[in-house]
Amino acid sequence: MHLRSKMLAAFFIAAGCMLLTFPVFADEGMWLPLLLEQLNEHDMQAKGFKLTAQDVYSVNHSSMKDAVVQFGGGCTAEVVSNQGLIFTNHHCGFGQIQSHSSLDHNYLENGFWAMNLGEELPNAGLTVTFIVRMEDVTEKILKNVTSGLSESKRDSIIKVNGTALGKAAVKDTHYEFFFRPFYYGNQYFLFITETFRDIRLVGTPPSSIGKFGSDADNWVWPRHTGDFCVFRIYANKKNEPADYSADNIPYTPKHFFPVSLKGEQEGDFTMVYGFPGRTSEYVYSGGVELIQQVSDPAKVGIRDVRLSIMDQDMHASEKVHIQYAAKQSGIANNWKKWSGEMYGMKKNNTIQKKKLYEAEFQKRVDANPDKFKGYHDLLMQLQIAYDSLSPVQLNWDYFNEVAGGIEAIKYVNGFSPLVKLCLQEHPDLGQMDKLIKAAKDGVNPFFKDYNLPTDEKICAALLKLYNDRVPKKLLPAVFQEVEKKYGGDFVAYTHHVYEKSLFTSTDKLGKFLGNFKASDVKKIKNDPLYALMKSLYDLYYQDIAPTYARMNDRIALLNRTYMKAQMEVMTEKKYYPDANLTLRVAYGKVGTYVPRDGVVYNWYTTLDGVMEKENPQVDEFKVSPRLKALWASKDYGPYADAKGELHLAFIAGNHTTGGNSGSPVIDANGNLIGINFDRCWEGTMSDLAFDPSFCRNIAVDTRYVLFVIDKYAGAGYLLKEMKLVN
Repeated sequence: MHLRSKMLAAFFIAAGCMLLTFPVFADEGMWLPLLLEQLNEHDMQAKGFKLTAQDVYSVNHSSMKDAVVQFGGGCTAEVVSNQGLIFTNHHCGFGQIQSHSSLDHNYLENGFWAMNLGEELPNAGLTVTFIVRMEDVTEKILKNVTSGLSESKRDSIIKVNGTALGKAAVKDTHYEFFFRPFYYGNQYFLFITETFRDIRLVGTPPSSIGKFGSDADNWVWPRHTGDFCVFRIYANKKNEPADYSADNIPYTPKHFFPVSLKGEQEGDFTMVYGFPGRTSEYVYSGGVELIQQVSDPAKVGIRDVRLSIMDQDMHASEKVHIQYAAKQSGIANNWKKWSGEMYGMKKNNTIQKKKLYEAEFQKRVDANPDKFKGYHDLLMQLQIAYDSLSPVQLNWDYFNEVAGGIEAIKYVNGFSPLVKLCLQEHPDLGQMDKLIKAAKDGVNPFFKDYNLPTDEKICAALLKLYNDRVPKKLLPAVFQEVEKKYGGDFVAYTHHVYEKSLFTSTDKLGKFLGNFKASDVKKIKNDPLYALMKSLYDLYYQDIAPTYARMNDRIALLNRTYMKAQMEVMTEKKYYPDANLTLRVAYGKVGTYVPRDGVVYNWYTTLDGVMEKENPQVDEFKVSPRLKALWASKDYGPYADAKGELHLAFIAGNHTTGGNSGSPVIDANGNLIGINFDRCWEGTMSDLAFDPSFCRNIAVDTRYVLFVIDKYAGAGYLLKEMKLVN
């Protein structure tokens, strides 16, 4: 291990031995697997872990890290056979399932199971990435970085240093690399990766299983969702990554997880291994206030409107339902998460707890001015910075949620590079041909999953919301036009835009692109939809983005200093790095929780609960006749527990976040017992402050996964690839 890693680990161990007022809670933390041996192995084993840190992460021999992949860039998956079979969440593979679905083959509604390798479906653009190794490169990354540099200059030097290190590390290999900052840029790690590009869909349950409860139950416990699907990694004859080819063969992994038939019990040790996306555990209280009182309410309000319109149109048309299923799911996911985050922060009294912590920090700094020189007014500077950011944050959120929430706006923005090129005095005709070809190729894919009436209604509603909620002086210029020409009637204005635009019609757009020449750029510039987009984005690029970046650069510098200061001043606290889409280990125990007064939640659910929730009149609570028949006959095979119950999902105290979707939930012996897919709604504030009393991750039980594959889908041949253990 790098000397700096050893020194940092030693510091953390020493600090952890002096727990006083502000300890890290028992199940809190997203730990770097590289440092488990120094920081966590003893604690993990004391909680019941039967293996060693080397079994979790090793460079010299196969370990669990070789069976954990980043799936599609935003989820996690795990290898469960020696033929490259992987499990992930149904919602992680939802886009691929949708892409293969049509009215004739509705795999979303009916499910899909390949009964042999030849029936597995390829997925263009889908990748999975293994971590080969990770290395502390802080000293090399920060070479030539001195105090007083602007954030942009600092970032530039770091990028140059990191790129040089990475290129040298992967030279003459097919590996790739990336590097990430930790502790707000006080430490850096280099990650060497291996990415596979031929990933095929093997099977998925119908949405009545994979999305059971859908939006109503999302982020909620008790949960009865069979949130899983199955893919397979393919490689070339050398077992190396390759583009899709019929000649590729199933990948042979260095390690795969045995799948447990035993299941879990309350109090059992569990571990989640995956790629958590983003947390801010050490942020100043003013940052939490900004999220709780400004940002989250704005984003939730805007998505309320989008979801209401979308849901209405999806219920009225099966075609629209298929087109918008994945979009609606993605929008609703964060909407509910932010709602729970606000509730959890209020319930946990997070802001006040942060302020008490900061008061103790300030007390210690003031008591030792020579030792903690430079930290005296740090908290005051942070408060000023967040107060200044508040109105800009509101405008930032409205722009992103509105411009990003109107499909036609996003689509027409894709033509901006073509407009810019054509306006040059001597445009590169070769480049123009490439852009035109890309535009032509993109027409059908866009309109395949696009419903103009839905988007038009969303556009009118979101523009009105933007107009009503953001100060007039901060609005794009187009809003003055709507007021002047349409009397502030955004429905009338939007109807005109969508009716006259060539970007809302496949026929008009196809003819236009088919005969395009550089002089036609004026038709794009004069198009009402392009004009609307440009007004929004002009304000963004000229004012919102630069101001937001400048203020956040200041906050980034202060946060880096504050992180360093906390580690020096609050030495009794055990620190783990915030999530940043890098490989992490979280561990905790299976257990119940009390979300509110008089309510106690059990730690597992069963198939019986599916039947209790069944409602044939509500799509998300429909139950297939086959599942009902298996339940009625109690035909559970070897997947039931000793009492004859079929466990469906369970909860544990693992610290997880977005990106952990699809992560393996592992027992004390290294066996797969579940697939992580959610968190309890009351505990979504764990991205900002973890509370062990009600922060719980939710996993689908592997026994239910095996039951669905075998008894429901009749694809039991897949189980023969796996190592099933009792």
